[in-house]
Amino acid sequence: ESGDRPADVATTTTLDGEEVDFIVRWERGTLNRFLYSIAMLSPAPDEAGNADLSAWNKRLIYYFQGGVAIGHYQGGPSRSRALYTDGLAAGYAVAYSTGTKTGTHYNLELGGETALMVKDRFISAYGVPDYTVGVGGSGGGIQQYVYAQNHPGLIDAGVPQYSYSDMVTQTIHIGDCELIERWIDLQLRDDPGGKWADWNNRSWLIGLNANNEVPNDVVSFGLTPWVPQGSSECTASWRGLSPLALNPYFGEAPGITPEQQAEVEWTHFADVINIYGRAEDGFAATTWDNVGVQYGLQALLDGNISPAEFIDLNWNVGSWKNEPEMVQEGCPFIIDLCFALDDSEPLYPNQIDPWSWRNATTATEDEPAARKRADPGAIQAAFDSGMVQRGEAEIPFIDLRHYLEDELDMHNTIQSFVTRQRLLNHDGDASNQVIWFIDRNPDGSDYDNTMQAFAVLDEWMANIQANPDSSVAANRPASAVDSCFDSAGELIASGDTVWDGILDDKPAGSCTERFPPYSTSRIVAGAPITGDVFRCSLQPLDDAIDAGLYGDWMPSADQYAQLQAIFPGGVCDYSVLMLD
Repeated sequence: ESGDRPADVATTTTLDGEEVDFIVRWERGTLNRFLYSIAMLSPAPDEAGNADLSAWNKRLIYYFQGGVAIGHYQGGPSRSRALYTDGLAAGYAVAYSTGTKTGTHYNLELGGETALMVKDRFISAYGVPDYTVGVGGSGGGIQQYVYAQNHPGLIDAGVPQYSYSDMVTQTIHIGDCELIERWIDLQLRDDPGGKWADWNNRSWLIGLNANNEVPNDVVSFGLTPWVPQGSSECTASWRGLSPLALNPYFGEAPGITPEQQAEVEWTHFADVINIYGRAEDGFAATTWDNVGVQYGLQALLDGNISPAEFIDLNWNVGSWKNEPEMVQEGCPFIIDLCFALDDSEPLYPNQIDPWSWRNATTATEDEPAARKRADPGAIQAAFDSGMVQRGEAEIPFIDLRHYLEDELDMHNTIQSFVTRQRLLNHDGDASNQVIWFIDRNPDGSDYDNTMQAFAVLDEWMANIQANPDSSVAANRPASAVDSCFDSAGELIASGDTVWDGILDDKPAGSCTERFPPYSTSRIVAGAPITGDVFRCSLQPLDDAIDAGLYGDWMPSADQYAQLQAIFPGGVCDYSVLMLD
């Protein structure tokens, strides 16, 4: 039996201006093997427990969650997302599933199917919402961009936070991280006082930000005593994720030993083998490739590295071994090994190996380190299946993030503009995407303008529903405009020109100046900002020299021979965007 309602029950005012008791109905269950949740205000349920829908504002939030995982388990739910307080207080219903949490898996085909099932369950129980708006950060932002492309109608608008366009194209440049970091660290070992002692200089090669202030755990624990304190985004945020995505013998799960784990093929590509296919060696086919990539090309042109360093980098940087040749990782990825170091074998890389060196190709004095070729069928499948965001999402988005570059956070600012360029490349129009940046408070108490974004999207959706024959762009309200905000949420600047200088050659706009983006290892090697070239077209070395690709540098006979050895099939020609 229901008791009397407490006198001090909380109340809330919904988006439609109704003041109601803040009582939440919370439905939970399993769909598609994952845990799902539907929450909404229900201030006066009947005696049978049926929902009181009077406080629902007829809008549905689907909360997509981020994280990085390879799958193989059901996942754990997030109470703060399933019961998204700000959304519930405004009268939104909130849907959530561990199957749409990339901290459970990155199989975006499975995630999209799960989201469809959860929404179907919502409609069957509560009715069709006026519209569904997505929200969520990192992998939650990826899902909005990818599912809007692959499943039109699943969401009608989105607030991708700290977003990337998709997951699989992130592996392209992140797979370069440890290869380049290893080369730099070995340069430092030979020349401790050289240019690489300043961490800022690593950006010349990795593109991502780096500084001398952010602590480095590997350095702090004395694992690389010749390396000075400092970090790059590669070491601070991405270290360990390349083996997680690429090494079939590496992974972790509760109660599973490293030896047991090594018996399971545990990679992103194996988890989505139904899309990528199986290679002739029996392992999942992969998309990672660096044949022809000229690492540090922009640094060479800018005079930051010499021709000799450029050749040495590309001679030694190598690639990842083919999957059958890989082995289990070492310290620091298997932490117990860090406390069992001994003198019976070399420390590097046999025991201490933050670069996953043991799973990379290496050079000799006479032969450069081998590069890796991707499976063209896997690349084609990634595009055809929608694992790659092709710029085809047509719904309104407010792409929102705090500026985290100084912290070397993995959610780097260039990614919002990667997506914008893909939208532009698709049909010449990116007016359905609005980009908002917010400065971060030093104490971490960040201003959250997600509900402000929801309010703008609500106006945008009202226009679309009132004018269904007009385009998304034509229905865009004046409040849906590129903007940047200070740490208190106060507007710094807004308008069509605030992000100038990122995707064009115009002088930097007001927001670009305040929140400058960095780059990636492939962009500073000549690749386009879209970051979706897995396998570049090749041009003969002679053609690259004749085209002035190396600026004023004309390789000597010995240097030419070395370049030919490194790039026997030619170097990347990014003016020809082909798979093969």
